[in-house]
Amino acid sequence: MIKRELEKELKYTASKFPAVAVLGPRQSGKTTLTKAAFSKYTYVSLENISIRKFAQEDPQGFLKKYKNKHGIILDEIQNAPDILSYMQIYIDEQKKTGYFIITGSQNFLLNQAITQTLAGRIAILTLLPLSTQELAKENLLSDNIEKNIFNGGYPRIYDEKIPPTKWVPNYIRTYIERDVRQIQNVTDLTLFQTFIKLCAGRIGQLLNLTSLGNDCGISTGTVKKWLSLLEASYILFLLQPHYKNFSKRLVKSPKLYFYDTAIACSLLGLTSPEQVSTHYMRGNLFESYILSEFAKQYYNKGELPSLYFWRDKHGHEIDCIIEQGDKLTPVEVKAGQTINKSFFENIAYWNRLSGQNPKDSFVVYAGDDEQRRKTGHVVNWKLINKVFKK
Repeated sequence: MIKRELEKELKYTASKFPAVAVLGPRQSGKTTLTKAAFSKYTYVSLENISIRKFAQEDPQGFLKKYKNKHGIILDEIQNAPDILSYMQIYIDEQKKTGYFIITGSQNFLLNQAITQTLAGRIAILTLLPLSTQELAKENLLSDNIEKNIFNGGYPRIYDEKIPPTKWVPNYIRTYIERDVRQIQNVTDLTLFQTFIKLCAGRIGQLLNLTSLGNDCGISTGTVKKWLSLLEASYILFLLQPHYKNFSKRLVKSPKLYFYDTAIACSLLGLTSPEQVSTHYMRGNLFESYILSEFAKQYYNKGELPSLYFWRDKHGHEIDCIIEQGDKLTPVEVKAGQTINKSFFENIAYWNRLSGQNPKDSFVVYAGDDEQRRKTGHVVNWKLINKVFKK
């Protein structure tokens, strides 16, 4: 098993709350993590049809059957969300911390159910695919950034040494056939798959709902619904523009990124790291890889990401603004492997507007060196955790 950074936070949270939910995309390692962290708990998978029916038809009998003095792990809880109401009764009666550990792959459905039933009784954590740090600690991280972009972070690719070209397309197909039908009534799955591919082609770009709808042949309303579906399933995320304008007119549209670049590469038709290195979207994929890593830095500590981008009407842009309390940290992401003074141009412009000290600025790039300059700190892509050190 690959050691997960979230385990420490998971155990701590379970000592404070009656229930803990671990959400995240399918195959991100939720089951492996929860079973390893709570080895004495009774494990129940609600993917099993007969067990699922039992939970749906007789929730009280279900909880009684699997009662354990230590606790219960309920895997893929979105398959029987009504059981959350009965969990609430048990929690209020027993007043025991960490008894219920639940996992789920669909953010939208679970958040809705949890809000209605377990508010104040449950903590919600998110487990994304493997981070750069997690892979590095297991000696699974390649020195070749294109290879890491191509391989992504899904554990099975590493645990079972499955080529991404074999595993990822089947993952995408399974997602479309199962989760899409379960969350929303998408009748044309082929059209939806086209939509996902079009999203992959827009990584790192400002979201234009009309353009995306026209290219796919669907309405703007459908674009919004399908984007929400992809966000709820942890396929992609939207990076919102930062609101502080420093007296300048700002772009208000979000930018689109994928949580895992292996999925994006597959949707773009890339079949090797070599193709990534020469592809016209290499820079966009690298940017998506880094911003996803930033999100993992937050989620693995049990926190929600506070990430934005900044762009004014004149084209000046900061790829990422990290907001930590009243501190703003500008970060530029550069796919080049040679440090260039041009890397700092937009950061210098932003610092002049904001009056911020350049020492709190960062450039993350695809090379191997690390430098501290008067215009900011350059870190290589393997050391992005340094951006978050206070």
